[in-house]
Amino acid sequence: MKKIFQFLFAPKATKTTAKALAEKFGMELRGNGDTVISGIAPIADATSGHLTFYSTETNVSVFRILPIETLQKTKASVIVVQPENADKAPRGATLLITDSPRSAMVKIIGDIYAPPTRIGISRRAIIERGVFFRDRKSVYVAPNAVIRSGAVIEPNVKIESGAFIGGTAIIGANTAIGPNAFIDNATLGADCVIYACAAIGKDGFGFTKQKGKNVFIPHAGRVILGDRVSVGANSCIDRGMIADTVIGEGTKIDNLVQIAHGVIIGKECFMASGVGVAGGVVAGDRVMFGGKVGITNGIKIGDDAEMGALSGVFRNIPPGERVFGYPAESAIFSMRMHAWVKKQLKT
Repeated sequence: MKKIFQFLFAPKATKTTAKALAEKFGMELRGNGDTVISGIAPIADATSGHLTFYSTETNVSVFRILPIETLQKTKASVIVVQPENADKAPRGATLLITDSPRSAMVKIIGDIYAPPTRIGISRRAIIERGVFFRDRKSVYVAPNAVIRSGAVIEPNVKIESGAFIGGTAIIGANTAIGPNAFIDNATLGADCVIYACAAIGKDGFGFTKQKGKNVFIPHAGRVILGDRVSVGANSCIDRGMIADTVIGEGTKIDNLVQIAHGVIIGKECFMASGVGVAGGVVAGDRVMFGGKVGITNGIKIGDDAEMGALSGVFRNIPPGERVFGYPAESAIFSMRMHAWVKKQLKT
């Protein structure tokens, strides 16, 4: 029964051969280049027709290195391995040899599981006069999507059902907009991915006290996303009040993240689910935001800083510092404090 459900509902891979992948991605081929690859599977679960990989790379601490016996016992037809592990692979398996199997697998998965190319604008989409398509024939717009007059749509953009593109939005080339996403008062770079129900460019949470009442402050800023930015499902990025909210090139934002007005996030940052960033925060490049990190207004965070999950950040974080806890302190200090508290409780 499990195999039947997998056949019916699992993602379908484009069939290819070991030789074709070796030539396309610059890998050394060892074995039968005509071996057909019908899908990808974890090394312990792979069977005939599957491609898998084995790696001892240690460039990222979260990668787990499996015992070498896992490689020796796999039943996969094609294995992506490093040169030093090629001799430990099972006899009869076809090998694709590269210095970085993990990097190669990213490319291979994206290639053979790529969704079918869709082009065309549905008659059931609502597109006002005055929308500027740079190359209308290369764009896909699904039924019930709405694009308001004044919007600019660059080539190869994909807009799914229910998405709303406001009249002050610019959507960069090759960008994909998920179902029910909201985009207005925003400029998106090329190759961005906006997942379902994300809201980009709505007014921020800006209020002031006047005569004892909360009064909303009008917003005039925008949201600017660099190239290759990814925004997860149900995440919100607010437009600035005056200064723009800016997300740097290559930054990846998980689901359920809130970024307030006037925030500046640098290049190649990671923001895990549940992060909340208050207005005016400025973060450098390659910053790591753990799950449910909260950052108060106006904080400055240096390049390569890391904030552990559930941290509450109330002070500036220097470049390269690792912090966690509530309030967030340096990792070493927090661990020592935790150890001291545990010791007091035992005595």
